[in-house]
Amino acid sequence: MSPHLRAGTIASVTALVLDQATKLWLLFVFDIARRGAVKVTPFFDLVLVWNTGISYGLFQQEGVLGQWVLSGLKLAAVVLLWIWMARITTRWSALSLGLIIGGAVGNAIDRVAYGAVADFAHFHITTATWNFSWYVFNLADVAIVVGVAGLLYESLFGDRAVKAPRSGP
Repeated sequence: MSPHLRAGTIASVTALVLDQATKLWLLFVFDIARRGAVKVTPFFDLVLVWNTGISYGLFQQEGVLGQWVLSGLKLAAVVLLWIWMARITTRWSALSLGLIIGGAVGNAIDRVAYGAVADFAHFHITTATWNFSWYVFNLADVAIVVGVAGLLYESLFGDRAVKAPRSGP
């Protein structure tokens, strides 16, 4: 196993374990379903939301067939990402792909185990004249977003990024 693949695999497993450990603790120890919304700070709450769709609740699938289709698509994406990670030549990209894979597998486990993805983190800002509420998400979602940001960074600023030719003397 190449050092880059090893690093990506460690990132994947770490993201998966942290995601599942957090969800299991919130669901079965903290019992967030019974507690309801728990205010942690003035701008952050823990709240249980079951997401039957994909990112940001798109393509909600209540039926078993729809859930299995989403799971199949996720499995295909994970396999393709793993193949990409096995061929990658930079540590940064391998770590980024590993985070995406770990997050995707974490959410897929939820979909198989519960029929939906357990989301729990809710950031919001409320003032006298303005209200902002971000989507409810989980650690798998964070891993996926950080992984995508890492890939974007690598493609724009990494050693292999396409650079515009310099003009002038």
